[in-house]
Amino acid sequence: MIIACDRCYARYKYDESRFQGRSSKKVRCTKCLSVFEIYNPNSSDATREGAPDETILRLGDGGPRPLEPVRKVPTAASPRRSPSVELKLPASAKLSLAVIAGPEAGKIFPIEKPRVVIGRHDADINVDDPEVSRQHAALEIAGEKVTLVDLGSTNGTFMGDEPVKESGIENQGEFSIGGSTLMLIVTQRA
Repeated sequence: MIIACDRCYARYKYDESRFQGRSSKKVRCTKCLSVFEIYNPNSSDATREGAPDETILRLGDGGPRPLEPVRKVPTAASPRRSPSVELKLPASAKLSLAVIAGPEAGKIFPIEKPRVVIGRHDADINVDDPEVSRQHAALEIAGEKVTLVDLGSTNGTFMGDEPVKESGIENQGEFSIGGSTLMLIVTQRA
């Protein structure tokens, strides 16, 4: 079966025999290190929220390997996510992120794919700020709509003084991660 991390959407092949009769298991993503729950498709109570005999598995070292990254895909492994929308860059505009405060103030990052992860390390946009988590937040673009999503960061993602888990963001919208403030810039194509 194919499972998907509910944080970074990395996909893995998972041998169903590893459930060993359990209705669900918790696994750790080798890409973003988050723990997520998967459900046994052969169990009659596979939609149950948790099982008393869960164990955490590390995917890697002889186990499943990440497949290509995917866009939002609703799976049994991510039951709390809303129905997916197709992520795609708008044809009529270019998007970029400008760091307007923090250690890398003045730096501009072009956004060249519909889902970009922002973090200190191993991210699509790396911000050199010690208060930023390794994979801190993501921007998900579905045409003209841009959504900012916190990826379970240690210090949180903020719009103004309000912490956000997921929020729409407009042109020249600002948000803070760690000690850095970033601004989304949308430029119409000629």
